Amino acid sequence: MQMKKEIHLSAEDLLGMVQVRPGDFGKFAIITGPADRRDAVLKKLKDPMRNFSFMEYAFYTGYLDDIKVTVGNGGRFSPDSAITAEIACAGGVEYLIRAGSCGAVDEKINIGDSFIVDSIIRGDGVTPSYVDENFKTNSNKEVIDALKKAADNLKLSYHVGTNWTTDALLRETREVVEAKRSEGARSVDMVCSALLTIAQLKKVKAAAILAVSDNLITGEMGFINPKYYMAENHIIQVSLDAIKILAKNKQ
Repeated sequence: MQMKKEIHLSAEDLLGMVQVRPGDFGKFAIITGPADRRDAVLKKLKDPMRNFSFMEYAFYTGYLDDIKVTVGNGGRFSPDSAITAEIACAGGVEYLIRAGSCGAVDEKINIGDSFIVDSIIRGDGVTPSYVDENFKTNSNKEVIDALKKAADNLKLSYHVGTNWTTDALLRETREVVEAKRSEGARSVDMVCSALLTIAQLKKVKAAAILAVSDNLITGEMGFINPKYYMAENHIIQVSLDAIKILAKNKQ
């Protein structure tokens, strides 16, 4: 017996199930991993209202000055990041910023720095369902430039470069890491490949700014380092300031 539909479930189906209407989402969106980081962003917005929830993920829309902004969690790993990206794109978002975290694979990058992703080495298991191995996943230059300008204005220490996304956190062996470094990777996470690839396919302008939590080369772990938690606040502020820059450019 053949399937009745071309695809079992689409992002549009999910939005319809929870009665998200066209225009409910803003043209600008910030996607975090954990809900507490999402809630920290929401504190910066005026009158945020929840307009989507699926499993433990929820999207809220409020105002940054007069700019309508949607903020959602859901993006710790590649599968949920793909769902989140699909939902945001289907909801009419035009600009998407990932405010996340990463490990450094460059000894010159310190815990507490910020990392702006300009390209991706895909090592996740989701994107092969979307693109072939020759597809080049890149962040949108307009969004990168806005993030850089916002970080410069705040006088933050940041880096720009290639991020490697992997699904196998506990298989980041010396051999694997060195191989990815030889391909140009300077940071590693478990999210950006899926989110940025899907945004690129859907023609949504997207980029990521990540707080550096650890360094795989030096062995330094920063999850209890105050500099890392300061960096989490920094990437939130940079993301919001970048949206203001993008909105002004869009006028």
